[in-house]
Amino acid sequence: MTSVLQDFSDALALTVEQAGPAVVRVEARRRLPATGIVWSAAGVIITAHHVVEQDDNIGIGLHDGRTLSARLLGRDPTTDVAVLQAQLGNGQSPLAAPTWADPANLRVGHLALALGRPGQRVLATFGIVSALGESWRTPAGGEVDHYLQSDVAMYPGFSGGPLVDAAGQIIGMNTSAMLRSISLTIPAPTLRRVVETILSHGRVRRGYLGVSAQAARLPALLAQQLNQETGLLLGSVEADGPADKAGLFMGDTIISLDEQPVRHLDDLMALLSGDRVGRAVAARIVRGGQVQTVNVVIGERSA
Repeated sequence: MTSVLQDFSDALALTVEQAGPAVVRVEARRRLPATGIVWSAAGVIITAHHVVEQDDNIGIGLHDGRTLSARLLGRDPTTDVAVLQAQLGNGQSPLAAPTWADPANLRVGHLALALGRPGQRVLATFGIVSALGESWRTPAGGEVDHYLQSDVAMYPGFSGGPLVDAAGQIIGMNTSAMLRSISLTIPAPTLRRVVETILSHGRVRRGYLGVSAQAARLPALLAQQLNQETGLLLGSVEADGPADKAGLFMGDTIISLDEQPVRHLDDLMALLSGDRVGRAVAARIVRGGQVQTVNVVIGERSA
């Protein structure tokens, strides 16, 4: 038994050693530094958006003791992802890029390690993958490819660091800011999509209408006609926003946008994608018990 436990303990330590060089310290706020993950050997670093409180004078601490300056390339608050570029001078050795795990192989109960480097040395906590689910939308409206929750302890400074599988491959980026009291991991496919967009365009475009809304039941007869029980009741309309310019009013109920049904707020957020920014789309609404159609030009949400 002692040998089995020792072997298991040694294997965990080896996993940390293998993944550790790709885990960096991110100095981008006044209080405790946070953690980041090397994205590419050329110096691209990813971390959590909420730990990057400044756009310049960012420091990156590497596993070998080097400290590099970095600049912010872009961020996506809706998925809590920020992308940094570390400044590699002439003669500087490339960074240690990690191996990313295939999320299709992940199952509830798999062992996982959360790594952090808020100081000079890498830190680790141990647990299991406690929940997996379908794609979901964050409270800020970001699209995450699948829900991934673990029971690892998220110590101060761990946000932006990796969740690592038993083979030392990185499953995704940990964040403590998405849902309160829950250790969530932004999975690798979501990170890849967001990072590639930021590297190409400097930002992730998100649409907006300039409204506040909540789901509301439609009148029974109308619900039967539309085969839809709920729509989005507008509680307010921002002055000079896209909805206001289109002639939408507080009290209107949106039932579809761009020919797609809108039953809940998540439906609307999903339809306000970057590819619709600047486009005029048809919005079907209920006003005074009558269904009407108005054209609205989707605006772009500021960061």
